[in-house]
Amino acid sequence: MRTIWKGAISFGLVNIPVKLFPATESKTIKFNYLHKECHSPINYQKLCPVCNREVSQDEIVRGYEYEKGRFVILNEEDMDNLPTATTKTVDIIDFVDLSEIDPIYFSKPYYLAPSEGGQKAYLLLKEAMKETGKIAIAKVTIRSTENLVCLRVYENTVLMETMYYPDEIRSGQALPELNAPVPLHENEIKMATQLINNLSARFDPAKYKSDYREALMQLIEAKVAGEQIETPQVREPGNVVDLMEALKASLKATENEKNLEKKPRVKKKAAK
Repeated sequence: MRTIWKGAISFGLVNIPVKLFPATESKTIKFNYLHKECHSPINYQKLCPVCNREVSQDEIVRGYEYEKGRFVILNEEDMDNLPTATTKTVDIIDFVDLSEIDPIYFSKPYYLAPSEGGQKAYLLLKEAMKETGKIAIAKVTIRSTENLVCLRVYENTVLMETMYYPDEIRSGQALPELNAPVPLHENEIKMATQLINNLSARFDPAKYKSDYREALMQLIEAKVAGEQIETPQVREPGNVVDLMEALKASLKATENEKNLEKKPRVKKKAAK
């Protein structure tokens, strides 16, 4: 894995030199856009509509639109002189319980590994967080952006996960669809709760996979091999006409599945 940032974890008077690595990778299948006539890849150009010409990267500057059509320009020197103390440190602010943080705050995970001379302090922080069950809330500046992050123990590493600031999370109260009063019957709640219990299981990440990505790769491989493509029938979701009947049918199906799972398998006797 390639290092994307170097710095130090800072808490109290302790500084732990670390390196940052991506902890995830996108498995999304990417496509190139081609010209339909000749199948050549399409190029994207940075064009100035006023000068009517393509501009190079060194001609482009940052501009913040403070009024419609009016911009204030920020150059590299302005960005470098911003008064942030977190350009080279993961500055820990608090240690908290993970259960207190709603998952909506989490954005993207990274691995933190110790740099030269930081192995012992890194291990000490990791073991102390394991012992207390706490995670750290911190700030760090990466690529000109100050991020709110949390540090937590994952497997044998300290994982750093970027977080959204509270003012970046929109309130669901703004959705008008949720404001209309809808009556719920006690039996409906009871049956829905029972259905959730029937479908409950221990979280096993290995059982989840992208069916869409697998089907897309099979389609691509079949096209490359020149095979005939068969399109499977896709079941269209129906409208819920009778909620109670739908709940009853779902409960019956899930209970049958549970009974089959619990039923002991009869061992076949070996032939004499």
